[in-house]
Amino acid sequence: MIRKLSLLLAGALMGASAVSLVHGTSGSAAVAAGTETYRQLAIFGDIFERVRAQYVTEPDDKELVESAINGMLTSLDPHSSFLNADAAKDMRVQTKGEFGGLGIEVTMENELVKVVSPIDDTPAARAGILPGDLIEKIDGEEVRGMALNDAVDKMRGPVNTPIELSVLREGQAQPLKITIVRDIIKVKAVKHRVEDDIGYMKITSFTEKTMDDLREAVDAIKSAVPDDELKGYVLDLRLNPGGLLDQAVKVSDAFLDRGEVVSTRGRQPNDISRFGSEPGDLTDGKPLVVLINGGSASASEIVAGALQDHRRATVVGTQSFGKGSVQTIIPLGENGALRLTTALYYTPSGQSIQGKGITPDIKVEQPLPEELAGRDLSRGESDLRGHIQGELESTEGSGSIAYVPPEPEDDVQLGYALDLLRGVKTDPAFPPNPEKAVMNQ
Repeated sequence: MIRKLSLLLAGALMGASAVSLVHGTSGSAAVAAGTETYRQLAIFGDIFERVRAQYVTEPDDKELVESAINGMLTSLDPHSSFLNADAAKDMRVQTKGEFGGLGIEVTMENELVKVVSPIDDTPAARAGILPGDLIEKIDGEEVRGMALNDAVDKMRGPVNTPIELSVLREGQAQPLKITIVRDIIKVKAVKHRVEDDIGYMKITSFTEKTMDDLREAVDAIKSAVPDDELKGYVLDLRLNPGGLLDQAVKVSDAFLDRGEVVSTRGRQPNDISRFGSEPGDLTDGKPLVVLINGGSASASEIVAGALQDHRRATVVGTQSFGKGSVQTIIPLGENGALRLTTALYYTPSGQSIQGKGITPDIKVEQPLPEELAGRDLSRGESDLRGHIQGELESTEGSGSIAYVPPEPEDDVQLGYALDLLRGVKTDPAFPPNPEKAVMNQ
């Protein structure tokens, strides 16, 4: 559990950003470099040549240049970076929401890849892979000593190509040899279920498929529960590291009839972009509770902030991560791409998310299990070295504990949301009053 939690934290803290995909340069004009700048570049060139000629072992020129570029970008903020060709390709796979692979959710345990669960109707599920299986070899190569990301990369690959897994399974004396043929895996960005008279929807990330998945989830809930019995919806954004900006806008718009969703402000005073909503509420105005915690970052904060400012939803949980910066992806052809911070996000009321996050309307702490008790699991943008200082950043900083119990019956935050919708619990913040919405004028 601890290893899986650390992976979830890593995703929430440093994973996908709310990204604007563009070609070319950003809106502001480039400033011509002066004489002093070229002098500094000459110093860099001199050092580069001395390292190549005199370092104790012969360095790789490509690695030297990439490291120098990354050093420059990471000195700006924690989210600007250079993506080489492989990293840029992986980013496109993540945002697309589908890839050639097996269809399993995995984590790392005792140096082996552990199957958390196979995804329904995928090659892995059809081949008989079970939750709890431990993968010790991939095509004959030992997993021990391999990073989880490297193991995942090996299991992904072209569609219709075979892969052999050596699997350790409880109750089996010998490892099982299982051959699986890769297929297109479509990752569900939205998971849903019915909690008696309430619809529950969890958005795991904001990919190209998120809005379509959300629409399907709402339709399925409406089909399962008659309208006169449906008390409302829970939108779970906990442990959601973010994703695509346009999807965050569309998800917010799904619950709003009008008004601004988010604005971005760049380097120049006139470098402002505004994103609005259109008429039509996917849930027909049913009561809505949004869940957030320290793992809710970037795009998920945009959604929570928009629904909170418009008083469309009551936000329950703990302080969100506080990543309120825009990363523009600038393609560099065959060399990869540049991920560069170009603007900051602002909620409809004009509040900056950066370094502060979204403060819930109702604070509900999630108790930690016994094995994690006493550990400091609170993280936020304000904890990251070199982060951009937010306008509203306080000494308390952003973020909170990023933990969600695996079993719903242990989930205190979810239980509180369900009780609110059913009227078991009451609070002045629920239901929210749209007439008290505070918009940026």
